[in-house]
Amino acid sequence: MIRSFHKNDLKELLEIYNYYVVNTSVTFDIEPLSIETFSDKVNRIKTDYPFLVYLENNEILGFAYGSRFRPKPAYDFVVESTVYVGHNAHGKQIGTKLYAELLQQLKQTKLHTVLGVLTIPNDASIKLHEKFGFKQVANLEEVGFKFGKWHNVGIWQLKLV
Repeated sequence: MIRSFHKNDLKELLEIYNYYVVNTSVTFDIEPLSIETFSDKVNRIKTDYPFLVYLENNEILGFAYGSRFRPKPAYDFVVESTVYVGHNAHGKQIGTKLYAELLQQLKQTKLHTVLGVLTIPNDASIKLHEKFGFKQVANLEEVGFKFGKWHNVGIWQLKLV
């Protein structure tokens, strides 16, 4: 089941997110976020964009949301998309289901373009984006430093209209 975020979801979402902070380079946060910091982030996002959670047997297994790409007004019609699936829940098409619903909701807005900003290499995320028609439009070399090494970021773009 996919539904909108509720404030009672914070702890489970943070556990999913902090796993990726500590164990991967898919996020460039370096230290696990506190519940307060994560709550502030989620509350800022959900004010203006969809924030969805995926539940199975009353357990949150993933989440997806849209967020502001950059703060300047000319970017008002661009959204960055994000999806996280619990590390022990891969292979169930949860990311695909979340992305399908997120993109459907974003298409109902005034937004023009969705950007997926991915640490690469990341074959699973690249496949997910390309499944929905995203095209790679940028490769930023060595822009994130985590775990003692430099990481590249790719940008995948989908026009909603």
